[in-house]
Amino acid sequence: MRLSVDPASGRVRLTLPPRASLKRAMTWVEEHRGWIDAQRVKLPEARPFEPGAIMPVEGEDVVIDWSPERPRTIRIEDGRLACGGPIEGLSRRIETWLKRRALSVLSDETAYYAAKVGVGITRVSVADPKARWGSCASTGAIRYSWRLIFAPPHVRRATVAHEVAHRLHMNHSPAFYAALRDLYGADPAPARAWLKRHGAGLHWLGRRS
Repeated sequence: MRLSVDPASGRVRLTLPPRASLKRAMTWVEEHRGWIDAQRVKLPEARPFEPGAIMPVEGEDVVIDWSPERPRTIRIEDGRLACGGPIEGLSRRIETWLKRRALSVLSDETAYYAAKVGVGITRVSVADPKARWGSCASTGAIRYSWRLIFAPPHVRRATVAHEVAHRLHMNHSPAFYAALRDLYGADPAPARAWLKRHGAGLHWLGRRS
């Protein structure tokens, strides 16, 4: 039996061997309650989208500046995310705005790298997966985590280059990594290291708990 706590979601996972007793497993989990609590303490802090909160957008910190007198349209200017409209639904409106911005930025960068190596992309979309930052299908459709909009530009671009490079090699062979480095124009390892170190925290932006 094995216990793990997902740093992106905070969920506790119990892995059992075949034909294991569920009753015995749950007793074992209770015996390890202290370990579970200790791991949860290490989880990133939830950072809801609310007035005064600070969040990174494309690598730059911005403060959520809300006023009921402003229109609902969200703008980013001078280190502020200017928001208006009723306070009810503000978090949802900010998340919608971030997803749209992420799709626009990621689509443009995907087109740039695809043109650089002469490959076709059939579709670019964004979602909120917990285990991947991007995926590329053999059809040429690429899907990203919209939360890449919170990451520094070099991290986001390295992820985009990684997925576009899969249009040349649908694997992680030495040829793929050589193509990725050539396409990105630098060593992508620092970007991967940044996501490994800070990526879980991006999933807690916009959450209350």
